[in-house]
Amino acid sequence: MEIKTFKNPEATAKAFADYLSEIQQEVNRLNIALSGGSTPKLLFEILVHKYSDKIEWPKFHFYWGDERCVPPTSGESNYGMTHEYLFQHLDISEENIHRVFGECDPDEEAVRYGKLISENLPPINGLPQFDLIILGLGEDGHTASIFPHQMELITSKKVCEVAEHPTSGQKRITLTGSVINNAKEVCFLVTGQAKAEKVREILNLTGDCEHYPASYIKPTHGELSWFLDKAASGK
Repeated sequence: MEIKTFKNPEATAKAFADYLSEIQQEVNRLNIALSGGSTPKLLFEILVHKYSDKIEWPKFHFYWGDERCVPPTSGESNYGMTHEYLFQHLDISEENIHRVFGECDPDEEAVRYGKLISENLPPINGLPQFDLIILGLGEDGHTASIFPHQMELITSKKVCEVAEHPTSGQKRITLTGSVINNAKEVCFLVTGQAKAEKVREILNLTGDCEHYPASYIKPTHGELSWFLDKAASGK
């Protein structure tokens, strides 16, 4: 595991953009699962304004680690946010964008999206393997849409599962922990003081870390990196 810290959210996102620019030079195709949230939004803005001509976008095939079960036009859609801040500003083929159909029946969509991923990604250890999965960290220790009350999604052998937000009851489609841990590389992007206590517990294996889904993200044969700003790493 590698832990990298930076002075603020902008510097954290910029460092990850640098890293993305570097690794794409070494491959012909990069299957990447994106995350929602404020830090990825900042990352997308930086990629558009400073890296649009430095990255070979046709190499990228975009998927999502999780998605809310809402239409793509909804303000809550991770795809919608990515389209607004990244896709519409770059020359990226629709064939390279593999969104979750959040407007469809959740159970059926979890099966469809899991099948799509399995057909498009190489099978390693009996599961599809992403080149890179970007994750965030919730204040309750959740990651992707695997929440503390659904820890069974960490070890599920399915590619995708239907998750449920613990307070709103909103349905979501999420990659399982088994698929996340099968990736070549997993990167957490975490910023803000509100995340500092959970970061401390997870990285030091203290407190209630065993109850946090993010604690169980440990790629079996791949690499794990944490990109943190000063506030998130403060404890």
